[in-house]
Amino acid sequence: MKRICVFAGSSKGNNEEFVKQTEALGKVFLEHDLSLVYGGAESGLMGALADEILKGGGEVTGVIPTHLLNKEVAHTGLTDLIEVSTMHERKAKMSELADGYIALPGGFGTFEELFEVISWAQIGLHKKPLALFNIEQYYTPLLSLIHHAIEAGFVPEDNERMILHSNLPAELIEQMNDFLKR
Repeated sequence: MKRICVFAGSSKGNNEEFVKQTEALGKVFLEHDLSLVYGGAESGLMGALADEILKGGGEVTGVIPTHLLNKEVAHTGLTDLIEVSTMHERKAKMSELADGYIALPGGFGTFEELFEVISWAQIGLHKKPLALFNIEQYYTPLLSLIHHAIEAGFVPEDNERMILHSNLPAELIEQMNDFLKR
């Protein structure tokens, strides 16, 4: 695993632990010589992660649609910034470049990106690890919903194993590496 696509909020949220733990994840990327692929913005948790990795000399590739260049304010200090026409192209390009996925806390855009790669894995379009960085138990309600969907018969029980999760950044990367050995 060389490059990980991270889905994250364009906001920092209202808990300083979100930024602190996002920066800790950036340090783990550097320790494991992992490159970041993300949405290309300088704001929010997206920007905090990119900045931490860049500060340590790591590689960061941003992918941003033209209509968001000014709205999200593209990060100008990246290793590479790829401009695409649409959100669909953005997600396809990020997926093409990545060996795995991590979702940090975020809003509807983060959820949408996450569920798309989960759906792609479920139907066999990829076999890449995908993980939830459960900072401050942010994704605990989602994990409960997934378990509920399994109990209700809408998600196959063994699909729960596709979604890795931890509140420790180093453990998250370890789980992703182990997933690739399955």
